Amino acid sequence: MRNNIVHIGADELSYEIREVVDFARKLEKEAGVEIFWENIGDPVEKGAKIPDWIKDIVKKAASEDCSFAYSPTSGLLKTRKFLVNEREKNNHGISLSEDDILFFNGLGDAISKIYTYLRRESRVIGPSPAYPTHSSSEGAHAGSIHITYELNSHKNWLPNLEDLRNKVKYNTAISGILIINPDNPTGMIYPRRILKEIIKIAKEFDLFIISDEIYSNIVYGAEEMTPLYQIIGDVPAIVMKGLSKEIPWPGARCGWIEVYNKDKDPVFARYIKTLLDAKRLEVCSTTLPQKVLPELLSHPEYKKYLKERNSIYSKKADMAYDAFKNTPGVSFVKPEGSFYASIVFDDGVLNNKQKLKVENNKAEDLLNEMLSSKQSSPDKRFVSYLLASSGICTVPLSGFNSDLDGFRMTLLETDDKKFQWLLETIAEKIKEYLNS
Repeated sequence: MRNNIVHIGADELSYEIREVVDFARKLEKEAGVEIFWENIGDPVEKGAKIPDWIKDIVKKAASEDCSFAYSPTSGLLKTRKFLVNEREKNNHGISLSEDDILFFNGLGDAISKIYTYLRRESRVIGPSPAYPTHSSSEGAHAGSIHITYELNSHKNWLPNLEDLRNKVKYNTAISGILIINPDNPTGMIYPRRILKEIIKIAKEFDLFIISDEIYSNIVYGAEEMTPLYQIIGDVPAIVMKGLSKEIPWPGARCGWIEVYNKDKDPVFARYIKTLLDAKRLEVCSTTLPQKVLPELLSHPEYKKYLKERNSIYSKKADMAYDAFKNTPGVSFVKPEGSFYASIVFDDGVLNNKQKLKVENNKAEDLLNEMLSSKQSSPDKRFVSYLLASSGICTVPLSGFNSDLDGFRMTLLETDDKKFQWLLETIAEKIKEYLNS
């Protein structure tokens, strides 16, 4: 090319959750391996049945001509007013108006714009393990690796506040703190006391907070989920919400942000205006899911439906804990929210000579070809062997911007017998791999 047209942050764009699919598809197509997709959080793909009352609401709205029209750039006014009213039912002194809500085509769209339109020199520090849409987008915007604070796997995945404070204090480029609550990939819920400490740090160093609360209604452990708006005080904040996980309707691509304390800081207010201006260039987000949102979330069956689904995830979390608690060489913290579980290998137990027996000769050839073509992290090597030998597709924790060796699986399998088989097979493969 006449000029270098590659973006400065191109090398930071990585999404291991879907990248592992390339190898899995190759195994499936060329070696006939049956794949068990434990890599991605799509409840529908894993067999979740959408209740008739949800389908009926969507069908009715889809029959109306207005569902095919543009919506206002910020989102349908009726829907934004509904969300404001929902917040006012639990008012904690934080004002929210319909002008503080902005709809996007899923939170992936929101995440991309939030980081893209930050000043390049401004950084947002996030948790590690990190959800790659956040970490890649933030790193790409700055043209540098994402800055993280530690989630401690030996302390129930709780944030290391000393690590967070020191990085904020000594890196003046950090302008915001990211929270994912409940967390993906660990299933940890930020305790109220921890959130208050993070807010104190933000206030002390004049930062804003991003709280990704897409899983806020998928909670089933002992820890209570504290929405940020309840305790944010006067710190500027962006809270992320969406329909994709709790309805579940990931294909709707319907997410929104709620902006708090915009009036407290003129620079933050100007930044938020930039997000709206950028959204205007796209005209609007998809109309249909916005239109049905109020009726879905206020339906008499909605809370009952959430309770039923959360009880299923709680049961699966217990099953996973029982399967891995006594597995040598790994540690497992039982998740309390979202629908993921992370298994961490003990320090020093992995090496580049360990193997699993692969009965399928073609699958073994494809595995060896893949491993020889590029350098793999120790946990990705295990994940690759697990995939080739059993068809179970998980995601290495190294794909979550983490120095820990491990992998993430979901709690989404609807067939209890199959889920138990998945757990037992993974546990056996871990033992076989570590003893090879």
